[in-house]
Amino acid sequence: MEEFFRIGVITSTHGIRGEVKVYPTTDDIHRFYDLKECFADSKTGKLALHPAKVRLFKGMVIIGFKEFASIEDAQPYKGCDLLVDRAHALPLEEDEYYISDLIGLKVVTDQGQELGQLSDVMQTGANDVYVVAMPDGREVLLPVIRECILNIDLEAGTVLVHMMPGLMDD
Repeated sequence: MEEFFRIGVITSTHGIRGEVKVYPTTDDIHRFYDLKECFADSKTGKLALHPAKVRLFKGMVIIGFKEFASIEDAQPYKGCDLLVDRAHALPLEEDEYYISDLIGLKVVTDQGQELGQLSDVMQTGANDVYVVAMPDGREVLLPVIRECILNIDLEAGTVLVHMMPGLMDD
């Protein structure tokens, strides 16, 4: 399981007082207001950062970190991912999972056939879609609905599915 989750990317500096512009990659852009600590993932390692000031501007987040007093302090972190540890990630509802925990799970049908590995999750308007990479190189798209996804067992590393008619071309 992933220990850190990306919530944004520092795209540039903003002003001369060390503020940075962040492109948010989280589902909830407003989470930055409650953020107490995050990490800049740089070539030299993870730097703990503590937001002092946060505001939204045209789909971006402008953040002033306590650790950056000037543009020179912030400049080396341009292009770095902003991460939160699992303990500070957004809480999940029942039957919700972090995508990074799902990638790589073995997908098995309720008939005992191993389909392959879950390789991606597509987020659509109606419901998510699991992309399963089959051993023969083909992909199967499975809608994340109760009739299709029967069980997810993170400890066992498996997803149990029911193959509804039309999901696989023969």
